[in-house]
Amino acid sequence: MPALTTAVGHEPGLYELLAALPSKLKPHASHPEESTFLQGMFGEKSLHSLFMIHNRLQNYEERKPTPVLNNAASLCSELSEELKGQSVPKEVNELLKLLAKPHLKSLLSVHDIVAQKNYDPELPPMPEDLNDDEDSVKIIRLVKNKEPLGATIKQDDLTGAILVARIMKGGAADRSGLIHVGDELKEVNGIPVDDKKPEEIIRILAQSQGAITFKVIPAVKEDVLIKEPKMFVKALFDYDPKDDKAIPCKEAGLAFKKGSILQIMSQDDATWWQAKHEGDANPRAGLIPSKQFQERRLALRSPAAILPPIHRSSIRRSNDVPVECEDADFFSGSRGVGFRRSFRLSRKDKKTNKSMYECKKSEMYDTADVPTYEEVTKYQRQGRARHRLVILVGPTGVGLNELKRKLLISDPQHFSVTIPHTSRPKKNLENDGVEYHFISKQLFETDIHNNKFIEFGEYKGNYYGTSLDSIRSVLSKNKVCLLDVQPHTLKHLRTAEFKPFVVFVKPPTVERLRETRTTAKVISGKDDKGSAKSFTEEDFEEMVATAQTMENQYGHLFEKVIINDNLSEAFGELRVALKKVEMDTQWVPVSWTHT
Repeated sequence: MPALTTAVGHEPGLYELLAALPSKLKPHASHPEESTFLQGMFGEKSLHSLFMIHNRLQNYEERKPTPVLNNAASLCSELSEELKGQSVPKEVNELLKLLAKPHLKSLLSVHDIVAQKNYDPELPPMPEDLNDDEDSVKIIRLVKNKEPLGATIKQDDLTGAILVARIMKGGAADRSGLIHVGDELKEVNGIPVDDKKPEEIIRILAQSQGAITFKVIPAVKEDVLIKEPKMFVKALFDYDPKDDKAIPCKEAGLAFKKGSILQIMSQDDATWWQAKHEGDANPRAGLIPSKQFQERRLALRSPAAILPPIHRSSIRRSNDVPVECEDADFFSGSRGVGFRRSFRLSRKDKKTNKSMYECKKSEMYDTADVPTYEEVTKYQRQGRARHRLVILVGPTGVGLNELKRKLLISDPQHFSVTIPHTSRPKKNLENDGVEYHFISKQLFETDIHNNKFIEFGEYKGNYYGTSLDSIRSVLSKNKVCLLDVQPHTLKHLRTAEFKPFVVFVKPPTVERLRETRTTAKVISGKDDKGSAKSFTEEDFEEMVATAQTMENQYGHLFEKVIINDNLSEAFGELRVALKKVEMDTQWVPVSWTHT
């Protein structure tokens, strides 16, 4: 084979030589089967990888950095002694002072320690007592650093064999490419594991340092590489593997908080996914409960936790029920901005009105909701695209209207509110489309039937409500629409059309409310004009309790939480958050961008 001899004579890299072999050997193959066999053998990806590793190691041996000298500290000391006591120029005196400084001496000492140390891994020799009959056994050596190996094991229920249960993406075992799921473990550092439990083997591994030798029987598997797409999810609950009795390995678990963005690395296991925190430089993944598993156990653990607030509140507190509508007047006579009171009643009003505040199919949606993960992607508003709908959520009396009013006053050309609909007759000095959209009761009921309202209710025989079209009207004018609604309506607004940014305005503690709300007033809607009264201790307790219920039930839908302890500070925090929504990139549900 002269062609091959010539190639070797030119001393090409082994990888290049391997790539050239099939074409060089083809003329010498007497049968097509031989040619096909050679093509398959020399085109094997694993063989190419081995030769690439060989080239890298060879290049390292030839070019690895070596220190110029490894005795800089002693050389410095000798130089100082040589120059002392002599008549030397000013520059040499300055050099002597520098060489005498402890910082420089320490630096040179550290240099010598590093220069004299050998950093090449020291691998133990291959065991000599290998059984030649065990042709399917694989000997694997991994150098264990401070990080865990990134693999879990289990015992087969039928055979008792110790098997590799999973390989953590990005871990040491995964990066080596030598250990695979299903491999049967026979020995660890020469110690047979046939008669040992997984816990005992884990202890052996934990006590091992440096190189670890595994003797395994490879699993029978098809050599198919499946490249999983990148998937990011927003966690809708807090999770700590230390508190999870079901997790197969607590040390392999990944802790996270509600709102964390996680990159899903593997969904091979239907019960335990592998994930890492988005942006984390550590490539190693950790175990988290899968969406299906978490939904199932949450539903079994506490069915009451997913009941809609209408059901729960009727059981726990008779005065904590869905609010009803009130007629809406204006603040300080500011008729021009169309600012109204929210559709909320005092406790007395709730007792005198029987009809409940409604939202289309809210009970069905809330009952089906078990917050686990939501697939998300990055989104940034471009050019003249519509603004995201801004939704303020919070208990009565927390200050939603005050925050909206301050936003409207701060920039009336940028912020706006919806104009509600009503079936009541128009009063003197009122204009259609300014205070309200005045429509007939029959038309209002038709619109209710056609699901045109986000919220609606009945007060003193008249309907009041906020329509979807009123939101679209504001957004079409390239303005930010400010909306405050009951939290059970959020799921109907979380669509690609509105892309809502939900802000939860939360009260401080009851003690703090006593200090800051002593002179404040709360609006009562028991008559058409409305009246204001001072907060009571019962108001404070109800505000805090309602906020806690809202956060427990709907906290996974809140993107920003603001504690309204001081109105000016809360307003400033809200303005900064809304500015970021317009300018920065945010994580939003995938469904909002994939249309």
